[in-house]
Amino acid sequence: QVQLVESGGGLVQPGGSLKLACAASGNLLNVWLRGWYRQSPGEERELVADLNPRNLPNYAASVKGRFAISGDNENTVVYLQMNKISSEDAGVYYCNYQIGGIDYWGQGTQVTVAS
Repeated sequence: QVQLVESGGGLVQPGGSLKLACAASGNLLNVWLRGWYRQSPGEERELVADLNPRNLPNYAASVKGRFAISGDNENTVVYLQMNKISSEDAGVYYCNYQIGGIDYWGQGTQVTVAS
């Protein structure tokens, strides 16, 4: 089993920054991808960014150049640094680990954008 716990969400002004963290525990052998998804009201969950097994990042076009994903070599944590946040970035952010063909999800952390 794998447990994922997100933190770092909250209220941010447009143009501001937030850093999300996801702490992972359990059987973390053979992590294939780890990353962040987000879901806005009425929308489907979408990929924001992820790291491949070599810790190389992949970003959604909408966040490229503004967000940065990082993680440790032991797969125990993954971060999402969010800069120049806009209203389109609001939503619930979910941590995701893909292990052995199974998707594991955290409970989500809310990001609210308001001035």
